[in-house]
Amino acid sequence: MPDHRLKPLTALGHVAPQIETIGPVTIAENTSVALASLATRRGREADVATAAKTLNITLPKPGQASETGLWLAPDQWLIEAPFATREDITAYLKPAFKDAASISEQTDAWVRFDLTGPNLHAMFEILCNLDTRTMQPGHATRTVIEHLGSYVICRADHFTILGPRSSAQSLHHALITAAKSAYQA
Repeated sequence: MPDHRLKPLTALGHVAPQIETIGPVTIAENTSVALASLATRRGREADVATAAKTLNITLPKPGQASETGLWLAPDQWLIEAPFATREDITAYLKPAFKDAASISEQTDAWVRFDLTGPNLHAMFEILCNLDTRTMQPGHATRTVIEHLGSYVICRADHFTILGPRSSAQSLHHALITAAKSAYQA
């Protein structure tokens, strides 16, 4: 008898995350992170800061990212947590932040690609109008990649790209094409 249970798929439509190696670069779809948006309600900045501290969440400043979050706008962040332990990230956040912040689930709204390898700057020169050579670990910014609003985060040993899940295939294609162009002359 066939198994008719629903099976989760990655943003690229597979059972397991896709990993591609092109020349010295690896482009890995990363499904191990749960995401939630956090927006401070008017006048509740101190309460949000206190709640974040109790959960060991670092709320980054403009143009920054931490291991636990990404600055989006004044008093707004995208909070990250390991999916394995925080699949329902909003249920984890809401008790601490109570009514001081508006929190919404974002995990399935985004696709995440982690790029590793030497000289990723050559690839980014093809992808977007962003000077990744000046980015230090912890820097993050919004840019356009293949007509898609995306976030680029400089990590200690790699770059992370967050893009709209609904356009995951297009973003992945752009990354693969740029890598081939930069590293397979």
